[in-house]
Amino acid sequence: MATYGVSTTTDELVTTFYFSERYLCSTILKSITLPPIIMTAKDLINDDIPPIKLSESADKALGWMDEFRVSHLPVIQGKKFIGMIGDSDLYDLEDASLPLSEQPLALMKPMLVENMHAWDVLKVMSELGLDVIAVVDEQLNYQGAITIRNLMEKMAKMAAVREPGGIIVVEVNTVDYSLSQIAQIVEGNDAKVLSVYVAATADPRRIEVTIKTNRQDLSRILQTFTRYNYTVIATFHESKFEEDVKRRFDEFMNYISI
Repeated sequence: MATYGVSTTTDELVTTFYFSERYLCSTILKSITLPPIIMTAKDLINDDIPPIKLSESADKALGWMDEFRVSHLPVIQGKKFIGMIGDSDLYDLEDASLPLSEQPLALMKPMLVENMHAWDVLKVMSELGLDVIAVVDEQLNYQGAITIRNLMEKMAKMAAVREPGGIIVVEVNTVDYSLSQIAQIVEGNDAKVLSVYVAATADPRRIEVTIKTNRQDLSRILQTFTRYNYTVIATFHESKFEEDVKRRFDEFMNYISI
């Protein structure tokens, strides 16, 4: 399974995040860059998704799942988070009118602490295959829920593709990869690096680097990359890249709405 990294530059700060192919949630995530303000799990809470109480029935839980088009709901008792319940746990119950507290259920307990970074939220939800996950405070008090749809919509709003510019995809030896050199090449041609995405290739000695710049005219930058022995794989101008990302995002959002 491929391993991916995401790097962003802000003034003198360079930050790199690594994550597996499994939770890329399709290639739409390649358009994501980090926001200037840190986004945490608490910022991603969707107030439309209600928790189900232990005192409430399985029928009610299934009704809410159908109404909100999700397959999981958080379960609470008072203010405390008890666990997550899935529709598959409820379909085979003998009497769905009984309270959840009286049902033979083994609740799973995946949860996010409210100060977790958005990238960690994405990782956990993708790896567990959940469309809803609970957010708690340090005392395990329930704070709200995050849906995969809401998460994707908010992450997409932070996409670097919304900034005008062009895309360059290059391949380079892993040992030769230098983010500072890439930035120097771009900035040496009177452009700025908006975001950088790093992906492993079939050859472990090589990596693929996707660079988003604020310039649509990439000719001078491409010449410099070639001079520094980077293999240019592809280039994209703003209009083509935006159209492709929008199409992929719309397809993904339609898929998770089914």
